[in-house]
Amino acid sequence: MKKPELLLPAGSLSKLKIALLYGADAVYAGVADTSLRARSKFSLADIQEGIIFAHSLGKKVYLTLNLFTHNKDIANIENFIKTIKTLSPDGIIISDPGVFDYIKKELPQVPIHISTQANVCSWLTVNFWQNLGASLCVLGREVSFLETKEIREKCKNIKLEVFVHGAMCISYSGRCLLSAFMASRSANRGACAHSCRWKYKSKLLMEEELKPGEYLEMQEDDKGTYILNSKDLCLMPTLNKLIEIGIDSFKIEGRTKSEYYVAQTARVYRKAIDDYFNNPQNWDPNLYMRELLTLQNRGYTLGFFNGIPNNTAQDYNETLSKSDYRNAGIIIDNQDKMLIIELKHKLKKGDEIEILSPHQFEPIKIVLNEIYNTDNYRLVETLAPGKINQSIKIPCNHNVSLLPKQTIIRLKIK
Repeated sequence: MKKPELLLPAGSLSKLKIALLYGADAVYAGVADTSLRARSKFSLADIQEGIIFAHSLGKKVYLTLNLFTHNKDIANIENFIKTIKTLSPDGIIISDPGVFDYIKKELPQVPIHISTQANVCSWLTVNFWQNLGASLCVLGREVSFLETKEIREKCKNIKLEVFVHGAMCISYSGRCLLSAFMASRSANRGACAHSCRWKYKSKLLMEEELKPGEYLEMQEDDKGTYILNSKDLCLMPTLNKLIEIGIDSFKIEGRTKSEYYVAQTARVYRKAIDDYFNNPQNWDPNLYMRELLTLQNRGYTLGFFNGIPNNTAQDYNETLSKSDYRNAGIIIDNQDKMLIIELKHKLKKGDEIEILSPHQFEPIKIVLNEIYNTDNYRLVETLAPGKINQSIKIPCNHNVSLLPKQTIIRLKIK
């Protein structure tokens, strides 16, 4: 068996570097004008720096160009292609057939990946894209494991990619109009307002066709408040099955998620994949699931892995995170047995933080007996992130090599 690629989202240059630091083989990234990245923090200069950085580590960057185009988008795409020619990306992710045809002509040397937005759900569709020249297809989240296995058996000469972790869209792989209708924010532009997560109160009057003038009242029941709120996808319990049938790439969703999310999913899935290849007979997903539960999540589901999901894939009661952990900060320097941490969450004296080293799986725990404000180097009892980056300095006697810059720190809040 070939070890699958671990592919992480990169919503910014910092997150790109964190994903690679924590074990990702590749990242996918895009700029706002030409992909589903309306809130992208990437400039073209950042993209170029990110590609150079990844290539220096022997890793890859795939650029997203997966919007469905309107006429007004074409000039942006033409300008983007001119720039791409100087960047040397490892692939371009596309969903629009017109963009596919344009890229083939303008950048024939760059591999083309078919986005999940294209709704590839059968071996017939995979063959269609392969015959046109695609090198990889991202299967839709709606494809079951048995369907995936059949696609793999019938389509041996093209790479297949599967989403294994991230938010689940209540619509068909992001092809939702709810946000555009209710908040004027298009999911096709990566600006989804997540209208499906909102709290709804239903009270409808229905008229039966054969009984005009007689109205029936329809009200929500005790499970009707968050009627469109899907739990988050997590295929960790079934990762071994996907490895065994030969899936080429495992994809993590979450371009707008925190640095902690990027680091944690990268390091946990990295260890799970490596552990399976080291000892497949004794591989157990429970160790990795315990760590994934520290991420902010709506509860986990296998999605469509076993077929069309039942109501247990939904949370009708709330959209609050199930996790007791929060992103506490990121190490920005390590010198003279002192850590400088950029804060992402309020910290106070006596808190126990957990440092997630890229070089060992067990978290390093430190109780905050001393906290120094780096603005004035005064000892403080508590400090919280402000409008500008707020940082603290704390003593640390651990091996410096285990705690490089961009190491992530978490805090248990309950």
